[in-house]
Amino acid sequence: MRAIIMLRLLFGTGAVGALMFTAPAAHAHTARAAQVVIVPCSETALVDAVNGANAAGGSDLILAPFCTYALTSAHSSGGAGGPAGLPNITTPITMTGLATEITRASNAPAFRIVEVDGPSQIPADNGRLALTAVTISNGDAGIGVGGGIANLGGSVTVTGGGVRGSRASFGGGIYSDTALTMTASSVTGNTATSDGGGIFENAGAVTLLVTNVSGNTPDNCAAKPPLAAPC
Repeated sequence: MRAIIMLRLLFGTGAVGALMFTAPAAHAHTARAAQVVIVPCSETALVDAVNGANAAGGSDLILAPFCTYALTSAHSSGGAGGPAGLPNITTPITMTGLATEITRASNAPAFRIVEVDGPSQIPADNGRLALTAVTISNGDAGIGVGGGIANLGGSVTVTGGGVRGSRASFGGGIYSDTALTMTASSVTGNTATSDGGGIFENAGAVTLLVTNVSGNTPDNCAAKPPLAAPC
């Protein structure tokens, strides 16, 4: 309850832009204090916050509770997998919400929601995305991969969130070729035209802890041989 009250205080100010502050380092020799950004409930605020986080080398983004961030257009041309609704994640970024959703608007053109780029695909990038209490939905990568999330060389962690109602050729919900960890989360109602309706593991490792992967088409999980499907 205290956390909910604090979030209401932070987001009840009527501010239009993102609020940013730097958390103090615990010890003088700590490498870098985390940049914490409060992100109001708007597409523009979220896109600006991700761009700012990449420019700063990483940030902790506090998303608006009970907010649906509806993306009306792609804000990245994407990499090999096509356009994405959010700027590509190229640095360590956390997004913490509370019953928060990031979705493609119903009248928007086709694009996945987010792409995470890392060194195995793009040597200069170090994308690491951690989502807590955030749901990704209605992404559409078309003939590309990863309708909700395309993890292309980075790492993705989802806790208490989910990916639903998204579409792609491989990995309708999530496509991963490095590290994916999901805890107390769900991957449901996603569709792949080829394989991996829920999750497609191209390489790397997928760890699912107390996570529901169900109701995906044509299957819940698939993997590139010799890997075994992760669910």
